[in-house]
Amino acid sequence: QETKSNEESTDESEEDESEEEPKLKYERLSNGVTEILQKDAASCMTVHEKFLALGTHYGKVYLLDVQGNITQKFDVSPVKINQISLDESGEHIGVCSEDGKVQVFGLYSTEEFHETFDCPIKIVAVHPHFVRSHFKQFVTGGKKLLLYERGWMNRWKPSVLHEGEGNIRNVKWRGHLIAWANNMGVKILDMISKQRITNVPRDDISLRPDMYPCSLCWKDNLTLIIGWGNSVKICSVKERHASEMRDLPNRYVEIVFQFDTEFYISGLAPLCDQLVILSYVKEISEKTEVECCARPRLDIVQPLPESCEEISSDALTVRGFQENECRDYHLEYSEGESLFYIISPRDVVMAKERDQDDHIDWLLEKKKYEEALMAAEISQKTIKKHKILDIGLAYINHLVEKGEYDLAARKCQKILGKNTELWEFEVYKFKEIGQLKAISRYLPRRDPVLKPLIYEMVLHEFLESDYEGFATLIKEWPGDLYNNTIIVQAVVDHLKKDPQNRTLLQTLAELYTYDQRYGKALEIYLTLRHKDVFQLIHKHNLFSSIRDKIVLLMDFDSEKAVDMLLDNEDKISIDRVVEELEHRRELQHVYLHKLFKRDHHKGQRYHEKQISLYAEYDRPNLLPFLRDSTHCPLEKALEICQQRNFVEETVYLLSRMGNSRSALKMIMEELQDVDKAIEFAKEQDDGELWEDLILYSIDKPPFITGLLNNIGTHVDPILLIHRIKEGMEIPNLRDSLVKILQDYNLQILLREGCKKILVADSLSLLKKMHRTQMKGVLVDEENICESCLSPVLPSDASKSFNVVVFHCRHMFHKECLPVSNTV
Repeated sequence: QETKSNEESTDESEEDESEEEPKLKYERLSNGVTEILQKDAASCMTVHEKFLALGTHYGKVYLLDVQGNITQKFDVSPVKINQISLDESGEHIGVCSEDGKVQVFGLYSTEEFHETFDCPIKIVAVHPHFVRSHFKQFVTGGKKLLLYERGWMNRWKPSVLHEGEGNIRNVKWRGHLIAWANNMGVKILDMISKQRITNVPRDDISLRPDMYPCSLCWKDNLTLIIGWGNSVKICSVKERHASEMRDLPNRYVEIVFQFDTEFYISGLAPLCDQLVILSYVKEISEKTEVECCARPRLDIVQPLPESCEEISSDALTVRGFQENECRDYHLEYSEGESLFYIISPRDVVMAKERDQDDHIDWLLEKKKYEEALMAAEISQKTIKKHKILDIGLAYINHLVEKGEYDLAARKCQKILGKNTELWEFEVYKFKEIGQLKAISRYLPRRDPVLKPLIYEMVLHEFLESDYEGFATLIKEWPGDLYNNTIIVQAVVDHLKKDPQNRTLLQTLAELYTYDQRYGKALEIYLTLRHKDVFQLIHKHNLFSSIRDKIVLLMDFDSEKAVDMLLDNEDKISIDRVVEELEHRRELQHVYLHKLFKRDHHKGQRYHEKQISLYAEYDRPNLLPFLRDSTHCPLEKALEICQQRNFVEETVYLLSRMGNSRSALKMIMEELQDVDKAIEFAKEQDDGELWEDLILYSIDKPPFITGLLNNIGTHVDPILLIHRIKEGMEIPNLRDSLVKILQDYNLQILLREGCKKILVADSLSLLKKMHRTQMKGVLVDEENICESCLSPVLPSDASKSFNVVVFHCRHMFHKECLPVSNTV
């Protein structure tokens, strides 16, 4: 026996270190198989979907379950079993051996066939549907290919299908077609017509057929795969067209794929549209430089018309491979399950397609955790070995080991989900490596919520090293996640070291807000002049807390403060605000001005005060205030304006108090603005004012020009022109006179136009009235005579009657109409 280490080697397949994933996984058949092969050697095996049948060199046939446990044992012969054949039902088995014995018997019935030939029988094949009574057939192959059929009286009748080309070494029966290989090549026989339909010669006749046997397998009922030496042919059986038949078979074979392999073929099996090839390999030993047997290879190839593409290739470590020949290996497969069995004298290895669990195993081995997690999520209903959570936790650990802490923390959200225990475990793990900051932004805040201690631990970590990060967390995290009192105390302790730190102060204000200590929060916000102070007041109705802080609010943002105070007069009265601002007159003015804009009457008691406020802080709005206010004392206003020499305001007040002549005099003397004087005179529309204006202007040529240009539409220009002194030079006199004449002509044209319009309108109205009066008036039975109060229309419409109807709709019978002298 070989060394134990070699026998129990776990390197069942040789995988390169490349990133390409293997297609198959391998498992050694153990249990009963191990027990058998310790004392005997495997010679052949046949696979059924329910069980396995193993033949040995000592003439035993074992039936095994798929795990390799022995279920039945048959002593067939004292020498090597060459072939075992099963029908599709798995109820009948055919066995042949090296001493010429052939047995066909039912596993679950008493029927049995025995025959001993005078030569070794290499193969036996029972009809695929042997269980049916009319298909009791099987073939044997030695020097001849014999067909046995059970006939009358249950006797088996042999007939020769083929002979004369050496030993028959392989037969495969599928449906109505039998394929066999002898020394010359491969033949296919149609059992319906009993005609041979093809002969596929072997390519390399130098190879001994007993050492390098032909491998045959049917992919389906019409596709035969042939492997011999290092040549592979895929043949398709096709129906011949009726016109081509003559005396030819009704079927023919076309080779659709043909290619050579690198090594000698020991077995073939189909895998979807690909091909599984078991290859026998020889190599030169590096030490002795002598050719020796290497490990067999199991390749998956994609056939092409004249070549093939290798999909995967594995070298298999089977026990005793150093002593095996090409003929010692066999490849059997289970249709529909993608299970492949590699049989060698001292080992049976099972290969099967890798499932999703195997795929995930490979990804984890290659540390492709992201892909493994994705694959597990996609196939979570089909995977049995792996759990998404376990893969996710392994992924997180892998990222942490690589130092990708942020990515690891981000993945926690998806992987840990709502599992609070795992969340807390991961947080402590991040704390141990000093990466609490990395996981902080991904901690759950709602459904689930972790223990308050977890959040407090993270906040303390930030408070020690990153005030900005601490402030961000306080803003983002709901206040009920942690014990507010503990965090407030921690912030207060830090403020003792840095009392003016705005970030800490602002954060402390937010913490006070969460804790409903709004007064303290408001004090900090006002001290910091923080923009959220107004929002805080509105949100929590803190107007009682700001009664003595109005000046602070106004200093911070007077516009917002005034709007807020005016919007909440019911909570903070106007009188209270004015009183608070008594020592800050500029702020008092801003408040009262906004109040006046909203309502001219609400702050009427402060209008007198506002005159001096406007005069001092807002001169442009003084005149609009004087115009709009009905409550300010005019004498007080006039006094203030005269003291400050506010001419426009004084003029307005004088005119409002009825002293228009003083006002006009002030315009002329103080402002010396003829246009404004004329405008004022126009507004007052007083003849005496015009007279004063003319008298004042008569010795001032520029004023005369202004008057000539503007006076024509209000006062007769002749009055001014007569008073102009002879010889006085007046600028632009000609233009002014032309303008007067043009204005006069324009007035005449306007009058004529208006006259035409009036005449046309009068005529139109007269015609309309005439048309209206000419219209008929409806008289019906409801109308009554205004004199006798009886219906105007008679009850008998055939009688003649006379009615008088007035335009005012009063109606009378003619005879009831009052006479002219009746009052």
